[in-house]
Amino acid sequence: MAHRHHWDELPVAVRRDIARQAGDVLRVDPVPDGAACEFAAVVDTAYGRIFCKGGPVDGPKGWAYRREARINPVLPDAVPRLRWTVERDGWLLLGFAYAPGRYPRLEPGSPDLDAVVGLLSTLARRLTPSPFVEAQPFTERWRGLVDPELVDGDTLLHTDMTPRNLLLDGDRLRLVDWSAPCRGAAWIDTAFMLVRLVRAGHDPVAAERWASRVPAFADARPDAVTAFSVALARLWERRQHTSPAPHRGALLDAARRWRDHRESRRLASS
Repeated sequence: MAHRHHWDELPVAVRRDIARQAGDVLRVDPVPDGAACEFAAVVDTAYGRIFCKGGPVDGPKGWAYRREARINPVLPDAVPRLRWTVERDGWLLLGFAYAPGRYPRLEPGSPDLDAVVGLLSTLARRLTPSPFVEAQPFTERWRGLVDPELVDGDTLLHTDMTPRNLLLDGDRLRLVDWSAPCRGAAWIDTAFMLVRLVRAGHDPVAAERWASRVPAFADARPDAVTAFSVALARLWERRQHTSPAPHRGALLDAARRWRDHRESRRLASS
């Protein structure tokens, strides 16, 4: 995770420009987790509350901030709107409409799972064909991991389906942090979320039953889903080997359980 800067560490001119855009700053509450960026905070201003994120233009995430700013206008209303950007003194900051809420719970029996199904179904429908032509093809991102034909498609994907990027407020669910979009098969984001359900305690059969409530996943080719599960486990094995972390280990265990389930079912039907 990138080093997180505090409000007082931002250049004075940057803070002044933010105040011009958002109103006099009354309070700044750092966001301790979630977005992997150099600055992230909820900012109370004279004009209301915003979520502000960003970092140095020439830093490792500078390109991602620009991409997220470009993609935001074409995303559906389940995504908080970008209100402004400030670029000054080597920093790029993005100001989004504040989205209240909590992370949804994914464990078996959680009432939040219905909202996640609804969001995934809506996104797959609204973002096909992709309204953002600059999005990297998923076939390129996963080059060498899976047969490109199996994951190719023209749906705009989020690809970072962690519960920390979901905010549930009443019955409204929002998806934030569109810094890693791709164009690919419409069922891929649901497949990423399926692994999160396995990690949360669902067995793979129950997780797939839940995922099949999303039409795009229900219509996916079984061989494509199986190949995806194998590739995902292989990818996370590499990441855990090169940069081990407790959260990666838990995700890897979940991915392996899903892969083994898919592979055993394939063998049983052959």
